[in-house]
Amino acid sequence: MGKGDGRSKRGKIFKKSNGNSRPRKKVKAAPTEEQK
Repeated sequence: MGKGDGRSKRGKIFKKSNGNSRPRKKVKAAPTEEQK
């Protein structure tokens, strides 16, 4: 686990790659206007 680890989230950010631990979509959904 670390910057050199391509399987961890930190390693994926360092390598600028996406995958299971770092999906392209953000994990938390942005609040929509329906929630007013």
